[in-house]
Amino acid sequence: MANLVFHSMLIAIPVLAGSIAFAEVRVSGAEAAKAAVQKPQPEYTAIARQMKVSGKVEVEASIALDGSVESVRVISGNPLLTASTVTAVKKWKFTPFQEKGTPAKAVAVLAFDFK
Repeated sequence: MANLVFHSMLIAIPVLAGSIAFAEVRVSGAEAAKAAVQKPQPEYTAIARQMKVSGKVEVEASIALDGSVESVRVISGNPLLTASTVTAVKKWKFTPFQEKGTPAKAVAVLAFDFK
């Protein structure tokens, strides 16, 4: 029984150590948009349209090693517009980013204009 625990610990250590080795890079919104292979646009919701809400929404997207979006944080924008923006950006998919030839997580600020 002790051997099973010991082996489990050996397996967990490389996984944990491997996840620390990857860098995180900041990319511009333009660079991120170029690397996006799937980018559904945010919905201009009926209530926002009815209330004639317009403006800019900025979000910060954290992009995983595989190019999927791990998380989205609202930087600015009207709450009637930000929810659909977050929902859409979570569905984006990017060509994976690299830093010095090594896979890297990325962070990008994306801006959307609602008119």
